[in-house]
Amino acid sequence: MKFLDEFREKELAQRISAEIHRTVRQPWKIMEVCGGQTHSILQYGLQDLLPEEIELLHGPGCPVCVTPVELIDKAVAIAAFDDVIFCSFGDMLRVPGSKKDLLEARAEGADVRIVYSPLDAVAIARKNPERRVVFFAVGFETTAPANAMAAYQAKRLGLRNFFLLCSHVLVPPVMASILQSADNRVQAFLGPGHVCSIMGAREYESLSEQYKVPIVITGFEPSDILEGIWRCIAQLEKGEAKLEIQYSRAVRSEGNLSAMAVLDAVFDRSERLWRGLGTIAESGYALNEQYKQFDAEKQFAVHGLQADESPLCISGEILRGLKKPIHCSAFARECTPEHPLGATMVSPEGTCANYYKFRPRPGEDDAS
Repeated sequence: MKFLDEFREKELAQRISAEIHRTVRQPWKIMEVCGGQTHSILQYGLQDLLPEEIELLHGPGCPVCVTPVELIDKAVAIAAFDDVIFCSFGDMLRVPGSKKDLLEARAEGADVRIVYSPLDAVAIARKNPERRVVFFAVGFETTAPANAMAAYQAKRLGLRNFFLLCSHVLVPPVMASILQSADNRVQAFLGPGHVCSIMGAREYESLSEQYKVPIVITGFEPSDILEGIWRCIAQLEKGEAKLEIQYSRAVRSEGNLSAMAVLDAVFDRSERLWRGLGTIAESGYALNEQYKQFDAEKQFAVHGLQADESPLCISGEILRGLKKPIHCSAFARECTPEHPLGATMVSPEGTCANYYKFRPRPGEDDAS
């Protein structure tokens, strides 16, 4: 397929790999921010094309994975109301809360529906004026414009029965949080191409300048990722730290101005709790004063829930790039995609789910 297969050519990947081997002189640790990049790295075995000096760290770029247990518990509690239709993308239904997930809530009688767009939930609200319809608005900046448009349309239509349970998170603040941490291992970043296609590159340029770290905004195909790694290493070896845009076929420095306009109209930046990373200032979106009537957390009395994670789960350390799934005693034993202990084993972009699918199991040979 044009514009896809050309970035998966074996010969091209091998040529870039050879350039990486020629360039590297010392050990470096590079974090890919986006879960889609993690998926491609594991699916195509890209780590095996790199010299042993290069370690790839898997970051907190899976929106399902960083949604806190507390919010899953709130979602389950809201879905249990008799008059609620709870709408979500399918990958959120199996994320474990303290006691159950949304799929179990549906099995117990809750009206939980899978939708393919937040505007589907708006349509459901229009058709069911006697029911309260809640959409689980989870994601990074990539999905936020569609959720903002859902609130915009609901207000325009005068809907009083439509609500968003928001868990929108932003990439630059979490990158800064990782770089500021005492146990930080990251020396360069592969930036999230899809996010930057919406938001542009200017915040990442500021991050690179402030923390003196190379950031290469990278696509998701094998040659994209390998080229991004090569560009990072070239900077590191020369002692440089700047922003580069590898994914130029989709990313412009100024971003998508129309998408950013609807975000500014509906959301304010707010602090946000991240699974495994704690609360980070200005790292999320919350409905602003003009749209607060659509805030599900204000509509439903589901505060003060006690949220507990499995003591076996190390997803927080995995999301910070401190450990890999193979370091978890529960990986592929107590924790599997069929019976996940943490969100990183649920999503197709989750690090644990990708290690389970594409890497050897504990006890087998493992090169990572």
